[in-house]
Amino acid sequence: MSTTSLATAEFNILNHEGRKATPRKSFFSFSFAPLRVLCGKSFLAFCCLLTGAPAFAADLPQPVVAALQRAQIPESAIALYVQDVTQTTPVLSLNAERGMNPASVMKLLTTDAALEVLGPAYRWKTEVYTDGTLKKQKLNGDLVFKGHGDPKITLEAFWLMLRDLRQKGLKDIRGNLVLDRTYFELPQEDPAAFDNEPYKPYNVAPDALLVNFRAHRVRFLAQNESARPRIVLDPEMSEARIVNQVRLTHTACGEWQEKINYQVGATLNFSGEFPIACDDAAMHLILQDDNTYFGTLFKQLWTQLGGTWRGSVVAGSVPESAKRIGQYASPPLAEIIRDINKYSNNVMARQVFLTLGAEVRGAPGTPTKGAEAINDWLAVKGQRFLELTLDNGSGLSRTERISAQHLAWVLRAAYHSTVFAELESSLPIIAVDGTMKKRLLLSAVSGHAHIKTGSLKDVRAIAGYVLDAQGRQMVVVCIINHPNAEQGRAVQDALLEWVFERS
Repeated sequence: MSTTSLATAEFNILNHEGRKATPRKSFFSFSFAPLRVLCGKSFLAFCCLLTGAPAFAADLPQPVVAALQRAQIPESAIALYVQDVTQTTPVLSLNAERGMNPASVMKLLTTDAALEVLGPAYRWKTEVYTDGTLKKQKLNGDLVFKGHGDPKITLEAFWLMLRDLRQKGLKDIRGNLVLDRTYFELPQEDPAAFDNEPYKPYNVAPDALLVNFRAHRVRFLAQNESARPRIVLDPEMSEARIVNQVRLTHTACGEWQEKINYQVGATLNFSGEFPIACDDAAMHLILQDDNTYFGTLFKQLWTQLGGTWRGSVVAGSVPESAKRIGQYASPPLAEIIRDINKYSNNVMARQVFLTLGAEVRGAPGTPTKGAEAINDWLAVKGQRFLELTLDNGSGLSRTERISAQHLAWVLRAAYHSTVFAELESSLPIIAVDGTMKKRLLLSAVSGHAHIKTGSLKDVRAIAGYVLDAQGRQMVVVCIINHPNAEQGRAVQDALLEWVFERS
């Protein structure tokens, strides 16, 4: 697996009331042009769809009831909402007004708001400055990097950035690397606080200058003549000592990562089993802090490009004396959200959430401003979700809350927006790709639904669109909050099949 795919499969994982204030002019001028366009004959019908009628409780379909009973999940622990996007009342509603922990389906709210507020063509920028004298390819001074929250500076993208600097005549750097991260302002985070897994890539903190997700690729190479696989770190850590106690086995490859144990410190200890059938496989771990990792990766790539650097990595800001030598753009937002939603990438979602705060409420972006930006967006649409609690916008949170009814409203409104194609295409397709790739493989609903999944301890959630057998576009939301939620996958699959097959 290439390092680029770190933004995808390797990053799978398993009531804030925003202060009301007048948004900046740019917020209105772009985001709500679609509403002005609708002011023709379809506007009244569109508004009716958004407001809708009060939801009613209906008897649950028998397949869903049976699945709940098998999973030993009471009806009080599940919230359901199913509605035809062309209708004003739901087909099915249960506990739909209750605020629930949505896990990663909260990304739907964040990415939909971003598409409308920032626009699908929005790109982040990263700037590089020289602060000193550049003569004959030698910089006597510092090289300054200023980030604006780009969620996807992969190893390849960073290499291209550095190669451009080499082509512009920079070779020997006789100063420090100064990293300007001031576009975001974040409280200090304990990476172990969420689930005591500080080295897992989904727990990496957002960063205005996030490079390669701050992750090391730990590659395991099976060698038949040896009793142990070869272990390789990318980027290399010259100071790290690796103790390899991993045994090669002749078992099936399967979920091989669950059989690997590791301890991180001055020495990296790996133990457990690695199946020979896996041949060449990799896992990703967070092994260094942000400055150290940036320096490690920069030095490795810069040396490969024929450059030299003798300084340190320090935090700072762009000096007035600095001169810009390069500016680099991210992929467009429409592409970024495909990684976020199809593969449930948490840190990328958090980058978007903070960017919303910075663009709408002014830099630096903060979690509070991100929540306020989303509430501003809802307010312009005439909505106020009283139960809504936004923590980081990714769903990797124990405090975030939204109701099934309001999440369904977001999906219905998105269906009638100018950015629906971008949002829908970012969602996993049942039995085809993303986090739904291995679900409902032999079912009639396979390939007929775009569904975002969410998974935390005691939480299982799905939300998205089903194009049913009658050709109707249905919004489906199902959130389970219960100690047996892990068994709720069968409940959700039964619901999706029922929605597709109902007459």
